[in-house]
Amino acid sequence: MFGHDRFPARIVQLLAGLCLYGISMAMMVRADLGLDPWNVLHQGLSPRIGLSFGQTVNLVGLAVLVLWWPLRQKPGLGTVLNILVIGTVTDIALVLLPTPEAYVARIALLGFGVILNGIAGAAYIGAGLGPGPRDGLMTGFCQRLELPIKVVRTAIELAALGVGWMLGGTVGFGTVLYAIAIGWVVHHALPIFTIDKPRGSSSAVPS
Repeated sequence: MFGHDRFPARIVQLLAGLCLYGISMAMMVRADLGLDPWNVLHQGLSPRIGLSFGQTVNLVGLAVLVLWWPLRQKPGLGTVLNILVIGTVTDIALVLLPTPEAYVARIALLGFGVILNGIAGAAYIGAGLGPGPRDGLMTGFCQRLELPIKVVRTAIELAALGVGWMLGGTVGFGTVLYAIAIGWVVHHALPIFTIDKPRGSSSAVPS
């Protein structure tokens, strides 16, 4: 129905995943209980450079993409749309989402945000149209340094977390919850959303 690689289905799923990813990030920001490492960095950096949270997400994604060149990584359509869509949708969602006053409501918003983030990530990965800029950086370092993914990913995220925390990003219960839950959610959601991989494409967890 959609041709050999089902491209229309892939692009729809990709865009839906990116938009939901942005909404989930806004939910975690509004919960104000701690963010994942990269978003701690984005939140801490945002007021320092005079950009909104979402604009900072997009700018950091673009900056990370520049680092791909010496690592010989090749971006895909999903990589480009990641940089354009996620931060933009996050800013829109931050305007629309209220900040809950009740602690229970903030915990609920955080929990649903983490779950939605994992599902959205699985949808984006499953489209198979290219890795996010941050994960392309990870795989590039793995190839160049010949180190396992777990070592490189941990080092990169700890660096982002440390710099973001020093800049004033929110570290807390949500940071721990994200670290514990996100892999489990993506692991179980990914088989549902994976479209047969097109020739010459690669995918990685978005960020």
